[in-house]
Amino acid sequence: MRTRALALRNYKEMVRDKLNIVFGLGFPVIIMLLLSLIQSNIPVSLFEIDRLTPGIAVFGLSFISLFSGMLIAKDRVSSFMLRLFTSPLTAENFILGYTIPLLPLAIAQIAVCFIVALLLGLEVSVSILMSILVLLPAALLFIAIGLLCGSVFTDKQVGGICGALLTNLSAWLSGTWFDVNLVGGAFKAIANALPFIHAVNAGRAALAGNYGAIFPDLWWVIGYAAVMMGLAIAVFTHKMNSDSAV
Repeated sequence: MRTRALALRNYKEMVRDKLNIVFGLGFPVIIMLLLSLIQSNIPVSLFEIDRLTPGIAVFGLSFISLFSGMLIAKDRVSSFMLRLFTSPLTAENFILGYTIPLLPLAIAQIAVCFIVALLLGLEVSVSILMSILVLLPAALLFIAIGLLCGSVFTDKQVGGICGALLTNLSAWLSGTWFDVNLVGGAFKAIANALPFIHAVNAGRAALAGNYGAIFPDLWWVIGYAAVMMGLAIAVFTHKMNSDSAV
């Protein structure tokens, strides 16, 4: 009940920011449209819609990190969070209360990308639903990253980290725009060590109907999501105890 009440409040706060929601949902769509237009005017296959869509969906989820980070960071520096610290809510209740209302937004982000892809020629199949399901751990990962950043940094710092750094990392190191094997070396090693390219690969395998190739890429994403969520809870617990002591 406590978690549900906090989640409902956070949902109301989130939907008030309609401009950022529209930007978060619309910007990946604009990128998809531009890349599809480029593909239609070049003789080689660079941005085929079936390979592009999972990558754009993962890139779009980076904006969910910005949402979650800004939400919790703003509450941390306000009297609202100080009042909540006097309640019986635990750190797990807090993190769940911020995660639950963000999940529908993340699912909507993924769904919008696939709907636009259908309009651009993506073939209708059951594999679309499988790809969306496979990308849900990536949604949790990006939410957890935002909550971790929001638990540590101010809202302005979160804007720089999640709004600039994370979006670029998820764009360039996910294999969405180009095959990282073409660069190779340290760039490829770093890309493979991070979860973004694994999320894209798992989504592509699911969309292609190659379900046997979803793992082990999906395990990378699930593992990162679990670690980030655990870190977010641990850091928030520390901040909660230190702020309560003051």
